[in-house]
Amino acid sequence: MGENEGGVDYLSDERKSAKFDVEAMKIIWAGGLHQFQLADRMARLVATDPVFNKDGRFRLERNELIKNTLRKAAHAWKRINELQLTASELRLFVDEPSFADLHWGMFIPAIKGQGTEEQQRKWLPMAYKMQIVGCYAQTELGHGSNVQGLETTAKFDPEADEFVIHSPTLTSSKWWPGGLGKVATHAIVYARLIVDGQEHRVHGFIVQLRSLDDHLPLPGVTVGDIGMKFGNGAYNTVDNGVLRLDHVRIPRDQMLMRVLQVTREGKVAESDVPRQLIYGVLVNSRQTIVSGASLALSKAVCIATRYSAVRRQFGSQNGREIQVIDYKTQQSRLFPLLASAYAFRIVGDWLNWLYSDVTERLQNKDYSTLPEVHACTAGLKSLTTAFTADGIEECRKLCGGHGYLCSSGLPELFALYAPACTYEGDNFVLLLQVSRFLMKTVSQLGSGKQLVGTITYMSRAEHLLQCHCSVQKAEDWSNPDVVIEVFEARSLRMSVACAQSLSRFSNPEEGFSELSADLANAAVAHCQLIVVSKFIEKLREDIPGDGVKEQLQALCSIYTLSIIKKHLGDFLTTACITPNQASLANDLLRSLFTQVRPNAIGLVDAFNYTDHFLGSTLGRYDGNVYPKLYEEAWKDPLNKSVVLDGYQEYVRPMLKLQLRNSRL
Repeated sequence: MGENEGGVDYLSDERKSAKFDVEAMKIIWAGGLHQFQLADRMARLVATDPVFNKDGRFRLERNELIKNTLRKAAHAWKRINELQLTASELRLFVDEPSFADLHWGMFIPAIKGQGTEEQQRKWLPMAYKMQIVGCYAQTELGHGSNVQGLETTAKFDPEADEFVIHSPTLTSSKWWPGGLGKVATHAIVYARLIVDGQEHRVHGFIVQLRSLDDHLPLPGVTVGDIGMKFGNGAYNTVDNGVLRLDHVRIPRDQMLMRVLQVTREGKVAESDVPRQLIYGVLVNSRQTIVSGASLALSKAVCIATRYSAVRRQFGSQNGREIQVIDYKTQQSRLFPLLASAYAFRIVGDWLNWLYSDVTERLQNKDYSTLPEVHACTAGLKSLTTAFTADGIEECRKLCGGHGYLCSSGLPELFALYAPACTYEGDNFVLLLQVSRFLMKTVSQLGSGKQLVGTITYMSRAEHLLQCHCSVQKAEDWSNPDVVIEVFEARSLRMSVACAQSLSRFSNPEEGFSELSADLANAAVAHCQLIVVSKFIEKLREDIPGDGVKEQLQALCSIYTLSIIKKHLGDFLTTACITPNQASLANDLLRSLFTQVRPNAIGLVDAFNYTDHFLGSTLGRYDGNVYPKLYEEAWKDPLNKSVVLDGYQEYVRPMLKLQLRNSRL
C-alpha cells in the first residue's frame, strides 16, 4: 500500500533491491486474494475517514480519550451498517480497543457456545443489532486464573424461580472486564451455582446491569471503572470495570444452560453435551489472540525495519555513514523477529482452520480431539503472546532513543499488547496446563491409544529417543526433515525426562509443583515444534509469486535456527544435536541474515500497512523520518507557550536565589 505524501521515497533503493514479488507476498500474508482485497479496502476506508484520525491520541486526558473512543465506535457501527460489513472486518483497522471488543469477542461467543438454542434465539438478535451491549464478567479482584476459586454466588430460589446473584466479599468483586465500567448494559457473570445448599461448579449467568432507558445501574448493582492502566492511550480507551452485586435477582432462564440445566423444581440435570464444549469457544478466542500476536509483532517489526534502513551511524560508505540495518548486531536482533511475525501469521491461519474443524466435529458430536486442541491452543497463546510482548520492546530498543518517543508508536503498541500475556489465561498457568496434557500423553505411550493432531509425533517415541541428528555441514540445516526430527526429539525427550522425574514423587501434585519450571520448559518446546512444523507444512504447498517461496524458506530457517541458538541448552542436554552441529547452525543463520538483508523492506511492505495504521513517525512508508519527528515535537501542548507555565512561580525564584548566593 504505497504512501508517499512528501513526493520523495527515501526507501526507494531498498525497494528496488527486493528479489521477490512483493505484491504476491502481500496476498500470502493476507491469507488469499479476497482477504487481501478486503483488508486493503478497509485500511484505506479507515485511513481516509477523519473520524478515525488517531494523531496525538497518547496526549488525551482519560475522559477525552474515552469519549473519543465512543465516537469512533459509534461511527464504526454506522459504517458497518451502511456498507454491510461485519464488525471484525472494520475493527482491525480502527486499531483502538473499545467497549465493543468484549461484546463481539466474548459476550456473543459465550452465548453461542454455552447457551441453549432457545437462549440464543432470545439474546443473539439483540446483541447482533447492539440493542444491548454485553461484557464478560469472570475475573474477580481476588481470583483470575483459578476459575473454580471464584467467590460470586448464584443461589436458586425455587419459590420465585429466580437466581440470586451476590458478591459476598470485597475480593469477589468482578474486576477487569472491558466495557463493564461505564458502557455495558448486560454481563455474563460467572458465579458458583448453589441449588438446595449444594454447589455445582462455576457457571455463566446473563445479568442486566443498567437501565435501557437512562443507563443508570439497576438496584443492587454497584459498578464503575477501575482506573488508569499502563501507558499513554493504549487500553485506557477501554472502561475496564469493577462490579459488586447485592442479592440481584434474575429469571432462572438467564443461566446459560447448554451444558447444565436447573429445572423449575430445582433439579440439576447434566445435558448430553460434555463440559469440554467450552474448549470450542476457547479455540476461537485463542486463535484470535495468536493472529493478534502476529499483527502486533509485524507492526513493531515494520517500524523497526524501516527506521533501521533510514538511520545511519558511524563508519563510511562512499562518504556516507553506514545504515544501521547493515550491522550484523542489528540483523541478529531484528531478522528473527521478522521471521517470527511470519511464523505466527502462518500458525494463526492454521488455528483458523483448526477452529473450523473443531466446530464441524462438535456439530457431529465428535469430542475426541478437544483435549489435544485445548492444550495446543493454550500453549500457542502463551508462546506467541510472551514472545510478541518481548519482541515489541526489542523493536523499541532497535530504534535507539527515538523509539522511546510516543510518536514512534512503539510505547503505545507495547502498552496495548502487554496485557495479552495475562488475559484469557496467565501464560505460565497455560503452559502448566499444556504440560499436564503432555505428561498424561507420555504415560499412555505404548498403551495402543491413538495419538492425534499435534502430538502424533509422540507415537514415534522409540525412534525419537534414540535418533541422532544427521547434520554434517551448515547447509544440512536447510533440510526440513532434519529440522522437524530435531525439534520432535527435543520436545519428546524433555517431556519424558519430566515424566521420569515426576515418577520419583510419592505425591504427584507435590512433584508437579517442584518441577513446574521444567514442565513449563517442556511445554514451550512442544509449542515451538508446532509453529516450526506448520511453517514447514506451508512451504510444502504450491506458493505463487517470483521468489516468494525462497523468501519464506529463508524466514522459516531463521525462525528455527534462532530457536536452536536461544534454547541451545535444551538441544544439547537432550543430546538432540552436538556442539559442532550447533556451530554449523549458527554459521547458516549468519548467512541467512545476509540473504534476507536486501529483501527486508520488501518483506515488511508485504504487510500492506498504511501510515495511519502504523501510527509511527519512524515507520513511515516514504522513510522521511526526521522532518516528521521535528513536526510532531512542536505539537506537544507544552510548546503552546514560549515561557513555561510555572516559571514565574517556581523557576524564577530559584534562579534569583542562585544569583543572590553567587554575589555573597
